[in-house]
Amino acid sequence: MPVVARFEVGYTQFLDQGGEIVQPLPDFAREPGNLIPLYRNMVLTRTYDARAVALQRTGQLGTFASSLGQEAVGTAVGAAMRPEDVLFPTYRESGAQLMRGVTMAEMLRYWSGDEAGSDFAGPREDFPVCVTIAAHCCHAVGVARAFQIRRQPRVAVCAFGDGATSKGDFYEAINLAGVWKLPVVLVCVNNQWAISVPRSQQTAAETLAQKAFAAGFEGIQVDGNDVIAMREMMEISLEKARAGGGPTLLEALTYRLTDHTTADDARRYRSEKDVSEHWPMEPVSRLRTHLTKQGAWSKQDEEKLILECAERVQAAVQEYVQKPAPAPEELFSHLYAKLPESLAPQRDEALRFAEERRKGSGSHG
Repeated sequence: MPVVARFEVGYTQFLDQGGEIVQPLPDFAREPGNLIPLYRNMVLTRTYDARAVALQRTGQLGTFASSLGQEAVGTAVGAAMRPEDVLFPTYRESGAQLMRGVTMAEMLRYWSGDEAGSDFAGPREDFPVCVTIAAHCCHAVGVARAFQIRRQPRVAVCAFGDGATSKGDFYEAINLAGVWKLPVVLVCVNNQWAISVPRSQQTAAETLAQKAFAAGFEGIQVDGNDVIAMREMMEISLEKARAGGGPTLLEALTYRLTDHTTADDARRYRSEKDVSEHWPMEPVSRLRTHLTKQGAWSKQDEEKLILECAERVQAAVQEYVQKPAPAPEELFSHLYAKLPESLAPQRDEALRFAEERRKGSGSHG
């Protein structure tokens, strides 16, 4: 039988889990000083993450999705993008959002249930967090199509989890991305778990990157815990898209080191042994080890950074807690230019309930 097509999935890694160089570094990484901003953002992301979990546990924040163990992916995505590009994040891309200029106070407001947290002061055209799995893949393709029609050298970047590649939205999006050769980079953050469903039960595909081949474009696998590899492949994919070369699917191999969200208990479906085996592969210590070996980082640098990150996070928390909560009527204010009569009773009931709560709190105050 004649062979009509063959496909290969490439894998990229520059630093192994011990921080050792396994192949010649790309140009930007040969100067250790260029890696320090990436390291600083990963540490800041982890510090913010830990504080957000603590806020949720003490009733000061809503359900929160941790990015513990995945900081290299988001940091590299945000670092490689240009300001004019547009990011389509899920609920675990805080590292990318920080690199893009979203403030921690804005992110905390979002997780408190205040949609004003999506009104970014920095990247004004970046999309808000998408909780609906894979839906934003279609949004990214639509925006990429607009860039193409307008002949703008801009790229839509969509990040999503491994579970999203099992959704119809994902397949519809990659099909059109391939047909129209759109300027979009699709980043599959394969952290091995779609809530409680392991990667092995989601798909029989040997890799997730190969799903791009069915749509007619390139799929690449990357060590998602190697921030150098992630940034290099992001930059290559972005420039290809910007030059009219079409889309790329990057499968970033990483691991979710904590619960799916603060509403989850991962001990119900995976062993502590499995988690502990992945801790040595995490990205922060890997890059720190590399920088230390290169003489570009010291214990004093680390202590100073930890203190700085703690202070920045504390300032963001103070800004967040001091900002008044939205008034109940705001729940209805921005839905329609003119509120339909059918919703007026709901608004009035919400206002009455808020007033009763206020009076109740005052009587015990």
